Order: sequence, then structure tokens, then C-alpha cells
Amino acid sequence: MAYKYDDENIFAKILRGEIPNDTVLENEYALAFRDINPQRPHHVLIIPKGRYVSFDHFAKEAADDQIIGYIQAIGAVCDLLNVSIDNGDGFRMIANSGQHGVQEVPHLHVHILGGSSCGKMIQS
Repeated sequence: MAYKYDDENIFAKILRGEIPNDTVLENEYALAFRDINPQRPHHVLIIPKGRYVSFDHFAKEAADDQIIGYIQAIGAVCDLLNVSIDNGDGFRMIANSGQHGVQEVPHLHVHILGGSSCGKMIQS
């Protein structure tokens, strides 16, 4: 199956500067910004600057420097928010993919949620 990227998705527009955002961090490979509907005291989205639909698409097709830069941005955001278990109480990272994953924007993004307990993901 080929991945189909929509250049008109909201994150593509944010990357082009057509829609403003509350930037937390930016590097050559990624942009991190606060979610407009936060679910925790800290709720930041981190998107790669490349045209990737999902994490599996990114893992299969991104160049090594893109993967490294994106992953390093995630670590840097966790440090900036003081949610890293090295200096905080931890966080939840979510990447929804496709219809069954309830992905709302067809551009790879991870959510970093922290600042309060996220509770169990799956109730037993």
C-alpha cells in the first residue's frame, strides 16, 4: 500500500506558516507546539517537517538524519516540559495511525502528555 500524503492537512499548513501555532521547540527536522485542546497540563504535538502520514511510513522512508532529528526533538521537548523521568514524573506519548488508530490529521505526530497522571490506558 502506498502512503498518500495530503498537502492541505492542518499540520502541513502550520509548517508552511499559513496557520499560527504556540511553538515549544523547532529544529531542522521537527516542530513541536502546544495542542489547542490540551488533555493534560502539558500537551504538546511534535511533527516531522517531512511529508509522512504515520510512524510506520516515517520509519520505512525517512532518512537517518530525519529520524534522529525527530527523535531528539521528542527528548528535548520532554526535558523542556520537565516531564522526563530523569527530572520529572513521566509522561504519555501517543501516535495514532489510520482509521483504527483514530488518527485525525494525516501527518505523523506524537502527543506528549504530562504534568498530571494520565491514568491507565487500558482498564483491566
